[in-house]
Amino acid sequence: MNSDSDLQIAGDILEVPHLLRAPSEHPATVADFVGLARSVAADRAQWAHLVQYDATTRWYHRLRTGPGYEVWLLSWVPGQGSGLHDHGRSSGVLTVLEGTLTERTERGTRALGTGSQRVFAPGYVHEVVNDALESAISLHVYYPGLTEMPMHTACTAPATYDDVDVVTA
Repeated sequence: MNSDSDLQIAGDILEVPHLLRAPSEHPATVADFVGLARSVAADRAQWAHLVQYDATTRWYHRLRTGPGYEVWLLSWVPGQGSGLHDHGRSSGVLTVLEGTLTERTERGTRALGTGSQRVFAPGYVHEVVNDALESAISLHVYYPGLTEMPMHTACTAPATYDDVDVVTA
């Protein structure tokens, strides 16, 4: 049997740069945006010190922008909600960083706990509410950046595209 290691036989893959996939400088796919949201969520030092709570209105802060996308940080005290809305031409990833939020759509209601992620396409109609007794924090990534948030009066308008659960904690 030959004592050469596989590395000696095949060569060092790091010395063959044309075989390596170049890392993407900016997100380009749904999976990339989900990964961006997870990465930001995991880095509490980047966002935890910024969070504020406002009893009169939802607090929000644009955390980051990139080519065509925005990352927003929101806080929700008990009872606060978004109202029924869509995100215009933007797709999005919603990640619950702390607490529990309730999402309502024409399809029903679901609780989104810490770590839950939702992905949605343009035209997706929903309402997000903090029905819990504790405050909540969420992270929202929009592509393209959010330029409109049309409000709806009833949850009767069908979503344009199916929604997707990415992770439910």
